Amino acid sequence: MTALFQCVPNFSEGRRPEVIAAIAEAIASAPGVQLIDYSADADHNRSVMTFLGSAEGIRAAVLAAARVAVACIDLRTHSGAHPRTGAIDVVPVIPLRNASREDAIALAHDVGADLARELALPIYFYEWAARPGRPHSLPDVRRGGFEAFVSALLSDERAPDLGPPIAHPTAGVAIVGARGPLIAYNILLSTPDVEIASAIARRIRQERHHRPELEGVRALGLYLPSQHRAQVSLNLTRPDRTPLPAVFAFVEQEAARLGASAVESEIIGAIPQAALGGQPPEAIRWHAYNPHQILETWLQNKNTD
Repeated sequence: MTALFQCVPNFSEGRRPEVIAAIAEAIASAPGVQLIDYSADADHNRSVMTFLGSAEGIRAAVLAAARVAVACIDLRTHSGAHPRTGAIDVVPVIPLRNASREDAIALAHDVGADLARELALPIYFYEWAARPGRPHSLPDVRRGGFEAFVSALLSDERAPDLGPPIAHPTAGVAIVGARGPLIAYNILLSTPDVEIASAIARRIRQERHHRPELEGVRALGLYLPSQHRAQVSLNLTRPDRTPLPAVFAFVEQEAARLGASAVESEIIGAIPQAALGGQPPEAIRWHAYNPHQILETWLQNKNTD
């Protein structure tokens, strides 16, 4: 049977609907893939596309979307709450069915080679796809953001794995990886005080090493100007061990301790059903819940194709 992969590229554009739509259309038009979800956030100034496909389909879709992103996004004038290093910022590949970790690594390396060759982007690999002796974690790879990468020749520890030793002047660099499932999860607080969100994020980073329900949880505190609210922005890198309700309960408890409350949750992309820990979406106050964001919905359809 054909190997099936998930790809969740992040683009540094969340404010211009026409650019976001063009990126989505480029992906949806690629043969061999199915775009299952995409969303954009103006405060983060970022959009996330989620699609499934064969290795060949993934390569074609990423390259098509990257062409649009590089042509339309200028990071010299970009601002947003979320860290970023490139127009096509992060490209993770996840093996889903009839695909191994090694298959995902090979596909990530092929995607990186395509972007370097056709668009002259410096490429950095992360997580499973990281080269020996190079940083593995995404926060380590993108440290300093776009400004750090365009400020000097990319050499020594900043040397790319593929591509030119100088950042693209408007599109920066691209970070490509292979990994297991990850959940991008945001919790909106009742307060505009970003210090409260940052304090909760610090607490998570302190506690995750010895609290099982926080294992592998990355956290940042952000301010969302459009909502005049603070947000705890999270990545769950071990969703098999950290169900969403447990993480939400911890944030809710910490927020109450600091005089605030957790208003609602937001899931970016698709998640496995098990991530809800057997509880309904209401348990995490999931804003704008859509059944199509449950990955099994699409995998079942793939089984009947």
